Amino acid sequence: MRVLGIDCGGTYTGYGVVEQTPDGVLICIASGAVRLKTRDPLHQRLLRVHEELRAVIEQHHPDVAAIEEVFYASNVKSALKLGEVRGVAMMTAAGCGLPVVGYAPLSVKSAVVGYGRAEKTQVQDMVTRLLKLPAPPEPADAADALAIAICHLHTAATLAAMERL
Repeated sequence: MRVLGIDCGGTYTGYGVVEQTPDGVLICIASGAVRLKTRDPLHQRLLRVHEELRAVIEQHHPDVAAIEEVFYASNVKSALKLGEVRGVAMMTAAGCGLPVVGYAPLSVKSAVVGYGRAEKTQVQDMVTRLLKLPAPPEPADAADALAIAICHLHTAATLAAMERL
């Protein structure tokens, strides 16, 4: 299974494509971030997220998109902007024919670090170890996106094992 993880943000929207081999090895296919210029009009930033995520999907052919659910924003305006970016990311994945699943931040951190209140640096460190990367993914939003993809792979494996029982 190949998963596109997406971590939405107002300045950076991280993405990470992770594949799990039949013997359970996790492989990082791609990672990065869409950098959004805050001085650009919102509609241009949203279009950039759409275009860049569509290009990632077309290049790497994931089977599913996993996206972090919104759980906190510093104010209403930030929450609305984050929701707009998240909506564009979901629409882009769905428009490319991908199923889209959401995960709470606590679930992502628990799946990757083992502790739902882990710090960003702990997530980066564990993503680096799990994917056997030479260095932590940069920016941190890319590491978060890889963590979301890993969370989905772990969740899917657990659900498949439960179905076999």
